[in-house]
Amino acid sequence: MNLSYMLAARAAEGKPVRIGLVGAGKFGSMILAQAKHIQGYHVVGIADLDKGKARQSLKRVHWEEDQYSAKSLGDAYDTGKTFVTDNAQDLFDFDGIECIIEATGHPLAGTRHALAAIEAGKHVVMVNVEADVMCGPYLAARAREKGVIYSMAYGDQPAAICELVDWVKSCGFELVSAGKGMNFAPSYRYSTPDTVWGYFGWTEEEVAAGDFNPKMYNSFTDGTKAAIEMAAVANATGMDCPVDGLGFHPSGLHDLASVFKPVSEGGRLEKNGIVDIAASREPDGRVVQNNIQYGMFVTFKAPDEYTRACFQQYGLLTDKSGWYGSMWRPFHLIGLETSVSVLSAVLRGEATGSSDHYRADAVATSKGDFAAGEFLDGEGGYKVWAKAIPASVSVPMNALPIGLAHHIKLKRPIKKDQVVTLDDVDVKDDLDIFAIREEQKKLLEV
Repeated sequence: MNLSYMLAARAAEGKPVRIGLVGAGKFGSMILAQAKHIQGYHVVGIADLDKGKARQSLKRVHWEEDQYSAKSLGDAYDTGKTFVTDNAQDLFDFDGIECIIEATGHPLAGTRHALAAIEAGKHVVMVNVEADVMCGPYLAARAREKGVIYSMAYGDQPAAICELVDWVKSCGFELVSAGKGMNFAPSYRYSTPDTVWGYFGWTEEEVAAGDFNPKMYNSFTDGTKAAIEMAAVANATGMDCPVDGLGFHPSGLHDLASVFKPVSEGGRLEKNGIVDIAASREPDGRVVQNNIQYGMFVTFKAPDEYTRACFQQYGLLTDKSGWYGSMWRPFHLIGLETSVSVLSAVLRGEATGSSDHYRADAVATSKGDFAAGEFLDGEGGYKVWAKAIPASVSVPMNALPIGLAHHIKLKRPIKKDQVVTLDDVDVKDDLDIFAIREEQKKLLEV
């Protein structure tokens, strides 16, 4: 709770925290929106394949044009301005940058960027959960070897869940489960980019007037994004995913402690220590009362009768027994909060969540019956959704991570709801990422 004081001390010494941002999309824009308001926080360089788009993002979030007019990274370092480049490697090679924020959202590029930054001796804040869930345990291990921090991005839900889990353990409660809210019903599972807008209730005119990416929105709708984020949380906390994937149990705020506990105790979970989703819709589509669609939660158990009594005395929301309680955070502000991760890494040498375990994978699962010779189209597409399962299950079956399921050719047919394996596809491209995945298997925790 003293990051601002530590930053003020650095600023007073004329030593601002210096950052490089890779990716100037929506998340990157939110990071930039707040960066200009934080004294002693200097975005030295921004890398985006489309420099014009990066400049448009800066203008959109009310940066003065002169502030991003630096002619080089060296010029930016000396003047306090910002340099825009289309080459991310420029940021990794520049000694004046301490921390890289990877915000491209592309799993393959994100993995490569993070690894290059780590090898260059820089801290990495990984906004790119798609990359983290695919290769995060390997990247975290490599960062430890290099003496730098590899961190989830504060403001995104996985880091906020990790914070809640840390709170439970630091208080001495028994951790039971952790998760987030989400707008989901079983019928959403097979949504495609053609049908996705109906789930949001938007007209064709509203969609045409906005800047909406149908695959991104479809990833949230069909449950893929949930699988990616919850598998990442499992890897950061040492928790488990359900053996057959997330349950998406409908639950409002007052029911969290009753629902997200083991079946043996009257709940819906297969055991303690599980991550899952509190769906904001019933299976028939009705909205759950007091849902936590935008929030994150933990459930936990009192270790003894005295603590149980304290739960009651101080108004904690519990199940009927009073032994199980829940704590939650109602909202998260995405990139507006990510500076917390940067400052934590640079000033404290701490991550706001890091994939220090290999416990889970988000694996490609078929949306229909498809023939050999067809190509999968990855996250948010027409062909596959992601299922979050334990790595102890995914590794023996040779499951294909969702991050490697884009434009990869089937060499044998697959059936609806079948987990796609490496034996089902023709592996020719992105061999460096496949090699990293092989190395990561050595980190498997059983």
